[in-house]
This record gives sequence, structure tokens and C-alpha cells, in this order.
Amino acid sequence: MKIFKDKHLLQKELIGEKSLSFVPTMGGLHKGHISLIKKAKNYKGKILVSIFINPKQFNNKNDFKNYPRNLKTDLSILKKLNIDIVYIPNENDIFSFLPKKKVYIDKFSSKLCGKFRKGHFKGVLNVINRFLEIIKPKRLLLGLKDFQQLILIKKHTKKRRIKVDIISCKTIREKNGIACSSRNQKLDKKKN
Repeated sequence: MKIFKDKHLLQKELIGEKSLSFVPTMGGLHKGHISLIKKAKNYKGKILVSIFINPKQFNNKNDFKNYPRNLKTDLSILKKLNIDIVYIPNENDIFSFLPKKKVYIDKFSSKLCGKFRKGHFKGVLNVINRFLEIIKPKRLLLGLKDFQQLILIKKHTKKRRIKVDIISCKTIREKNGIACSSRNQKLDKKKN
């Protein structure tokens, strides 16, 4: 498993890679992430997993500050899954360039979840757009758990003519029926 923290070194590594599967995460890996990775193993080519807690998608600075972080555990999980490449950029690595493609924000972003989280999807799309430009994957694997996000990413890539196959994967649930989420570990055990 190769770990990269610099986009330029990562891009050198990816030269000639035509069948890359990309699983973006914010860390705090769980069964949902693992199912995305296992789905990626069904395809030819290498698998790249990113770990980047995107500050631009949080409306509340405390939510960002308190987001679950355990890089050592995440890397251990990824190593056991035999991942080819892990990209762990810092904010400067992601935000230090102007992307070639402008983010397309569909009006659907202000509905459902977006109605209560102003700017959330703009932040998500901003970072996904940058990842797609840096990595240039053949496939992007996303969970249906974040349905609105998935739809908006599909609309963005279609509108901006970004060549990537978006693979939507089923929602994985805990024993009690709640969808797996990095934030679940913050729940009281009685609720979880």
C-alpha cells in the first residue's frame, strides 16, 4: 500500500493508470466504506482511497473540529483490505489550485438536506471536483446513503463533461437498522 500526501507525487504514480477506482472518504472508516472498497475490487485496475476531512462542507466549525479522526486505525483497515494507494492531502494540497472545471451547483442542492445545511453541497462538489482533476479516475464509488450528494455529483460530472463512471453502492446498515456512518461512534451506545 502506497501512501501519498502530495498531489504531484500522486499524479506521477498515476501516469498511465487507465482503470483506477476511486473511493473518497473523510476517514472514520466503517462497514459502509469497506463495502465500497470491496465493490471496487470487482473492477480491473488499482484502487485509490482518499482520506480528507473537507472543511468546506461543514456549516458549524465545531462539527468540523469534532469529526471522528483516527488515521492509524483507518490505515490499518486499508492495509488489511490490500488497497493500492491512499491519498491523504492537507488543505493546501487540495485548495492551492484553480480547477479547470467550474463546479456546477444544481438547484436540487437547496432541497431536502441542503435546505438545512447552507453551502454543504457546494463544499462537497468543490472538493470532489478537485479530486477528480487531480486523480482522473475511471470510476468513482459512492454510497446511496448520501443520496442527494450522489445525485448532485452525477449532475456536476454530466454538466461539466467529466469522464468518470459513477458507481452507486447500496447503503450498509448497523444491526439496529441505522445507516453506517463515521459519526455513529459519537452516538450514545443505547441509541446505536
